Order: sequence, then structure tokens, then C-alpha cells
Amino acid sequence: MLRGLVDNAHYHRTFLLYTRMPYLHIAPDNFTFPFLLKACASLRILNLGSQLHAHAFVYGYSSHVFVANSLISMYAKCGLFPVSERVFDKMPQRSIVSWSAMIGACLQCGFHEQGLLLFTRMLDQGIKPNRASILNATACVRRENAAHHMHRVIMDNVLDNDHSVQNATMLMFARCGRIDLARSLFDGFTYKDLVCWASMIDAYARADLPLEALLLFNQMRLQCVLPDSITLLAVIQACSILASLHLARTLHAVIIRCFLECQLELDTAVLDLYMKCGSLTYARKVFDNMKGRNIISWSTMLSGYGMHGHGKEALHLFDQMKALIKPDHVTFVSILSACSHAGLINEGWECFDSMVRDFGVTPTSEHYACMVDLLGRAGQLNQALEFIEKMPVRPEAGVWGALLGACRIHSNVELAEIAAKSLLNLDAENPGRYVLLSNIYASLGKRREAYRIRNLMKSRGVKKKVGWTSIEIKGKMYTFVAGDRAYPEMDLIYSELGKLMERIRQEGYIPDVSFVLHDVEGETKEMMLYAHSEKLAIVFGLIKLGHESLIRITKNLRVCGDCHTATKFISKVTGREIVVRDSQRFHHFMNGTCSCGDYW
Repeated sequence: MLRGLVDNAHYHRTFLLYTRMPYLHIAPDNFTFPFLLKACASLRILNLGSQLHAHAFVYGYSSHVFVANSLISMYAKCGLFPVSERVFDKMPQRSIVSWSAMIGACLQCGFHEQGLLLFTRMLDQGIKPNRASILNATACVRRENAAHHMHRVIMDNVLDNDHSVQNATMLMFARCGRIDLARSLFDGFTYKDLVCWASMIDAYARADLPLEALLLFNQMRLQCVLPDSITLLAVIQACSILASLHLARTLHAVIIRCFLECQLELDTAVLDLYMKCGSLTYARKVFDNMKGRNIISWSTMLSGYGMHGHGKEALHLFDQMKALIKPDHVTFVSILSACSHAGLINEGWECFDSMVRDFGVTPTSEHYACMVDLLGRAGQLNQALEFIEKMPVRPEAGVWGALLGACRIHSNVELAEIAAKSLLNLDAENPGRYVLLSNIYASLGKRREAYRIRNLMKSRGVKKKVGWTSIEIKGKMYTFVAGDRAYPEMDLIYSELGKLMERIRQEGYIPDVSFVLHDVEGETKEMMLYAHSEKLAIVFGLIKLGHESLIRITKNLRVCGDCHTATKFISKVTGREIVVRDSQRFHHFMNGTCSCGDYW
């Protein structure tokens, strides 16, 4: 009975049935507790899970392998990894399921290296891996050499014909930057189900290859494979990278034709897509027409307003929301981020203070990161560091990243080094962290230190993402990289770019060659800056679009400081509104100013 209730997600009824068992003179056993703990894990009810642990101890089952395995998973899903670890270490005997559960706990809590070490320890003890342990271990892999080793383990244990393992292996290589190997595996699969197609599409989207994702989606449809919501969510992610409003509207029509418009998750994803394509109008229309809204829908709309710097509108919507639904921790991340992007310092502090006071929401590292960003915007860097040091929770990468970003704006290399020391340990695989610190050093003329950070990045096997900028012209996407020569119009683009650079120089623009680390002459550095992908895309838009048209471009990385300054001057001398979406936010340039207030 308990199994049936849990398998059908009737978790609360599972607990009610358990409370009736003593009245029926039925004692729980080693089969009872795993189902109850699974229900607790699904609902993330830590208090009840701890009580069940105590009950299992009283009845003498807490060390039983079935119960202990369930305790490991329950505590991990509730965020208490150290307790999962203690349960595992105290087990008198372990099955392969125990090892799989503990590796899964490492994965659940983000301890990927520890998960791989545990997998290696398991193999060293002569325990043959099964499907579950392989799936958890492959998901922990973040480096290419580890991926090749894991692939050999899979082959040696003849698990490479398992369909789920095939998908996991494909995603593993994609996650480690070898999207080519992932595609090679995909093409070699004799059978491709919907999960396989969705996984490869999602892999392309996560690898910043949205065009490949969309081409594969079209190939899937040509083979008469009908998409489900998971596939469409991956395609939406690919569209959001390109920020093509034309593609967004086309995909929205496909979703409606698939009779999936009533799914709340998809509606919310479409809302987010329109936001990322720069259309607040379409996003708000989707939001207003939703048949039902959950906490995620409200939070997404709030986040969108914040992304565009519309903090006042976000606060107004937040007030409407509070009258209908109780905000949660995600909502507060959205509203605090909106306040930060709009520079609403006092309002941000009021929202932060109200979390616990009015709504009983305990701040997490994400909320503290937003507050560090607020303090950084106000130039209060020492206060930001003091705020971090007094945090009741361990600062995660986002907190130190916010401080590092503030140090870039205010050229504070001392605090940048403090932030970077923690950040490069917590988020060692993120190339953006190395690049940001390197740029801080370069902007202050500390080129030796800048090269040291770039070399550290290289020695750790961290690869910098290739920067690109896209622009949509009459429904067609054009993508540029720095120094691009791919399009027939490139001679015209560079000619017009040269004229434009001369015009903005006369208005006071001075190229910031600190953003070029190559050891070349100053004039060559300026030419390298001129050929940045953002500038090429903007000039192409000026050539191809009407004189009154808004120019909208998308950058896959953080826009560089020189391009940000140049775009302000370009908007001034051309009288054009230019909207740039980078990895951080939207920048609305008009008459020589940017909506971000030069803080991003």
C-alpha cells in the first residue's frame, strides 16, 4: 500500500497511513521506512525525515542497508550532505545501491569531484558498477580526461549498449566541451528515442550552439518524431540564446499547434523567451493571458523586468503578487536582482529585510549575492566584504562573483584578489571568472598578473568560450565573431566601421586597449578592438536596417568595457536606439547613455 501511494505521488497520504499503523498493531520494518523516506525526499520535508530516522533507530532498522540507502538520498535532497556522508560511513555493510546513492548525493549537492573520488574508491574495492552508479558518476564528470576514463569504464563493463547510459555518455562529453564527440555518439546510435533527441538538442543549447540545436530540432520533425514539453523547453533555450524575436514567435506557434499551450511550464518558458528576445510587450501579453500562474510565472516576469532595468515596474508587480500569492526564495532573488539592476538601493534593502520579517523566507547565498551587488553599485566595497564575512551561510561562487564584478567597475584590485582567491576554488571550471580577473589586472596596467591568470586558466584545462554577437535582419540571423570575414558584405562593414570609429573619436571616444592582452603595437591593438563582434554587428545593423529602426544585438558573453563605451558614443552620433543583450542583462543605449548606468 505504501509503495503504491509513493509510486503515484500521494506522499501526504503515505504519512497518514503510517500514523494509522500503530492503531492497527502493525509495526514498521525495513521495507516500511524506505517508502516513507522517499516521500520525505520528494517533498523536501527535512523535519519529518529526521523524525523517521529516529523512528528507524528505535525500531533497530537505521543501519539496515535498505533504510540507510534511503536516508542517504533523503538527507542529500534536503540539502544536508554531511548527514548523508555520516550515514554512509557508519553503514556496517554496503551494497552497490549504497555506493550509487552516495555518489548521487554528491551529485545532488554539487560535490562533483567528491562523487568521482567515491566512484573510483568503489571500483578499487572490486565492486562492479551498475547502471545507476554509472549514470550518477557520469553526471559528476566535468573534465575531458575524466570523461574519457569514464567512457573506458563503461566499455569495460559492457554497459555501452544501455540506452540510458548512451544518453548519459553523450551528455558527459558535451558538458566537458567535446560536443563533437557527443554528436558522433548520437549519430552512431541505432535507436534514437525522444529522450535522445531532446538530450542532444539540449547539449547544443548548453554549448552555446543554438543554430545547431534548431537544425537538429528540424531534422527530428522531418523524421516525424513529435516533440514533448521537455524537447520544446530545450528548443526554447536555444532560441533564447539567439534572442531572435522572429524565431520566438515561430516557436510559440509550433507549441500552440502541438496543443501544449495549456502547460504552465511551457507558458512560463515562452514568457521568459520573449523577455530574453527583448520584447517586454509580448512577454507581458503571455503573462496576462496565462490561464493560471504559479510562483515561477510571477518570478519569471519579475526577473524579466529586472533584466531590462525596469525596477519600478518590477516592484509594482511584486506588490500585486503579494496580494495573491506568498513569495518564496526564488521570487526574492528576482526582485532583489531587479532592484540591483535598476540601482534601487533603498528598495532593495527593504525587500531583503522583509524576507524574514514578513514572509519567513530565510536568505540563501543567492540573496546575499544580490545584496553584495547592491552595495557594489553604491561603491561600498569594504561594506560589501564585511557583509560577506558576517553571512550566516557559507558564501558561494555567486557572492564572490558579485564582489569581483564590483571590483571591476571600481578598479579595486586588492578586494578583487580576495574575491578571486575564493572564487577560483569554488568555481574553478567557469572561464568567465578568470577572464574578469584578468581584465581587472589589465585595466590597471598589471599585465604580468593578467597573463598569470590566463596561464592559470590554461593550466587547469579551462577553455574560454568563443565570443560571438548575433543580429536579426528581416527574420534571418547573422552571427559575427571578432575579426570576422565570413560574409560577402565584410569589406563594406569594415569600411563603414572605420568611418564610424573616426566620428566617435571626434566626440571624445578613446579606445581602451587594456582589453587587448596580445603583445602587439598600440595601433594594432586599436584595430583589434575595432573588430570586436559587437561593433561588427552594430555596423551591419546600421547598414541593413532603416534609419528609424531599433538595432538589437545579442552577445553570448559579458560585453567588454570598450565596446560598451563605444556603443554609447555610436548611439549618440547616429541618433539610434541600440539594445544589447549580454550574459548579464539588457543594455538600452540612447543619446550616449546606457540603462545600466555603466554597472554590469
